[in-house]
Amino acid sequence: MIDVRLLRSDPDSVKAAIGRRGEDTGPLDRVLALDVRQRQLGEERDAFRNEVRTISLEVGDLHKQGRGDEAASLQERSRELGEKADALSDEADALAGEIRELLLRIPNIPADECPDGANEHDNVITRVEGFDEATWADHQRVPHWEIGEELGILDVERGTKLSGSMFVMYSGLGATLCRALVQYGLDRNVDAYREMRPPTLVSTSTMTSTGHLPKFEDDAYHLERDDLWAIPTAEVPLTSLARDEVLDEADLPMKLMAHTSCFRREAGSAGRDTRGLLRIHEFDKVELLAYATPDQAAEVHADIFARAESAMADLGLVYRILDLCTGDLGASSARTFDIEVYAPGADQWLEVSSVSWFSDYQARRANVRYRPEGQKGTAVVHTLNGSGLAVPRVWAAVVETHRQADGTIAIPEPLLPYFRGDTVIS
Repeated sequence: MIDVRLLRSDPDSVKAAIGRRGEDTGPLDRVLALDVRQRQLGEERDAFRNEVRTISLEVGDLHKQGRGDEAASLQERSRELGEKADALSDEADALAGEIRELLLRIPNIPADECPDGANEHDNVITRVEGFDEATWADHQRVPHWEIGEELGILDVERGTKLSGSMFVMYSGLGATLCRALVQYGLDRNVDAYREMRPPTLVSTSTMTSTGHLPKFEDDAYHLERDDLWAIPTAEVPLTSLARDEVLDEADLPMKLMAHTSCFRREAGSAGRDTRGLLRIHEFDKVELLAYATPDQAAEVHADIFARAESAMADLGLVYRILDLCTGDLGASSARTFDIEVYAPGADQWLEVSSVSWFSDYQARRANVRYRPEGQKGTAVVHTLNGSGLAVPRVWAAVVETHRQADGTIAIPEPLLPYFRGDTVIS
């Protein structure tokens, strides 16, 4: 969440920043009004409590002097003041809860460098790598769902039979390709990122820490009996790894990676393309995440981005880079670069990684702090993350891009060590 102290000290700048997203700034005004009232209540409460402490000292002196009747009268006054202080405290706490609920729904302040825009059509394409319309052969213009059925490596029909629409099943070397992409995504980042395997089901507080709740409740799978949520990405548990902890600055940046299954309802996908692997409810992904100081954040952001981009290049895929505008920026993000690969059979650009810097927005929700060297007190860390390798759409692009004239698929060289000697999928 945004820092209420920043809103208090510079409300016009904060409202202007949230307005760049196209968001209603009315909730900010409500927060400001509640904040003023809460602080007034706090001052009144503290004044009553100070008076109670003063009376307590006076009562002690009166008892020593044998003036019990006067002491009893003051004690009654003290009790009345204490009840008033408690009532004010309860009211202030209720306002604090209301302020927090409002702040949980207000998005992050976009970075100054983030381009302005209303929606995805205003995103800035900064680079396109390897795209040439004339280079695609007819055998590469077959969509992966047809290739998958032809080779027996993707079974959408049985996936639907088992679990419902927008679930799929991989088979044979199609399943091997999934596993190979995951292991490749982990192996190429093990030099700098510590591998973790977090739980797939997490608590409400864990989902809230990243900003997935309460805003995106409809897109998440909730196990109501246990009040647990199926994670939409490993970003969720990894962000809360140090929740309510204070880290040493010497341990930052802390770089983590994890392979998990991910679950998304895709509640807003009605009418959108859901063929094959373009939009499914369950998928595997390798996530990169880091805690950093504000001074380290830019370098870490660049590192995660470079790793995600080079993975696509090494797999021989055509891709492009988008600088997301303020209107398409994720609610928790301050700056995001998307990597999209081109799938020649589907004839679509497919998002495979969003590399985001969240400033202190998520860590403030999760209460992850660090102790700056040589300074008193603590500060809130910055969080950053990106998909090191998201399987379904990369799987689709690999199958379509590397399809050969005889209908087989040439396995990209970086994946060969994971295929038990096979060099083609046939």
